Amino acid sequence: MIQVANHQLTLAEFLELPETQPATEFINSQIITKHIGQGEHSRLQYKFCLTINTIAESPKIACAFPELRCVFGGNAIVPDVTVFRWARIPFTPAGRIANRFEIHPDWSIEILSPDQSLR
Repeated sequence: MIQVANHQLTLAEFLELPETQPATEFINSQIITKHIGQGEHSRLQYKFCLTINTIAESPKIACAFPELRCVFGGNAIVPDVTVFRWARIPFTPAGRIANRFEIHPDWSIEILSPDQSLR
């Protein structure tokens, strides 16, 4: 658990930290470093997004995003792939997809590498 000046880091404080590579997540007040995907992992992630977006993006049904930070329920997660129904995707007033998604995904996909365990 990360502590700053003798107090537990809050979600707001975590979100003020600079982005890291690999990405970090904030779950149950703990900072967790994401596993770095290798070739097969990256290929599966790409194919998932491509397949979903080929079918669902043009008719504005849904959209898949790789490595998108989602902030909700006091946590900040970065699933390998997130899918949002089109009506739930946050857009800017200019009609562009927002940079911050402060809602839960409709579907989140984690791709486990052979050396990863379920936890």
